[in-house]
Amino acid sequence: MRSYSSVRWLLVIVGAIFAAVAIELFLLPNNIIDGGIIGISLILNRITSINFGLLVFLLNIPFLYIGYKHLGKSFFVYSLLGIIGLAATEAILHQFHFAPITDTPLLATIFGGLLLGIGVGIVIRNGGAMDGTEILSLLITKRLPFTVGECVLVFNIFVFAWAVFVFGIENAMYSVLTYYVAAKAIDTVVEGLDSTKAVMIVSSHYDELTNILTQRLGKGVTRLKGQGGYEGDEKDVLYVVVKRMEIMQLKKAIYAVDKHAFFTIINAHESRGSTFKRKDDH
Repeated sequence: MRSYSSVRWLLVIVGAIFAAVAIELFLLPNNIIDGGIIGISLILNRITSINFGLLVFLLNIPFLYIGYKHLGKSFFVYSLLGIIGLAATEAILHQFHFAPITDTPLLATIFGGLLLGIGVGIVIRNGGAMDGTEILSLLITKRLPFTVGECVLVFNIFVFAWAVFVFGIENAMYSVLTYYVAAKAIDTVVEGLDSTKAVMIVSSHYDELTNILTQRLGKGVTRLKGQGGYEGDEKDVLYVVVKRMEIMQLKKAIYAVDKHAFFTIINAHESRGSTFKRKDDH
């Protein structure tokens, strides 16, 4: 039988609670929505007065089934836990009629979107999901020449267009801003605050550069074999991963060895594994 981490269970529940607080105490009172199934549930809640928690649970059922079939049992379990946690927490908050944190739409947009994004991001980071649109998009991209992001964007265009007729154009605009803030918060939680950069360096002084990067900066360096596209001559390419705050230090080290070195700096969403350490770090 598959074992599930109790810590991950707890974190998924915490993420669901954050999302429920954002929706019940920031977004709902100010007629502001998010995208996806959560956004549709908020619109239907306004139109029908059916409890938001019940709506988000029912609308996600088919997507949970799809996730179980295509993404596995673990994804299904953590997603189900997150959705139930969201629905239950929102129902409890609604039952006790807690006063909204703010009735200023801009504040509700920023802080509601931030809290919602943190909650959803925690659930995603721990192997689940609370919105079925991305699950559906994954299947669409297998059959049509679109990315997941493009599919989600098209879906949300219809959601926010619907919001214009239900909440008015101004609230729909706040909703788009909420979606943007939430998306950025999700990226930050999933990818981490301390972003890393992958650097590729082309230089004829590769031995000196390797030495300064490993000994002075304490970085692991991988030497790749390359070939010039114009002259066809062989070149060594150095590959190194650094933290964002180490970029300037790295540039100085490169220029100290070779002022004519060619290098590119690429965003790396996540890096794991062993690395060299400076001798004075022991």
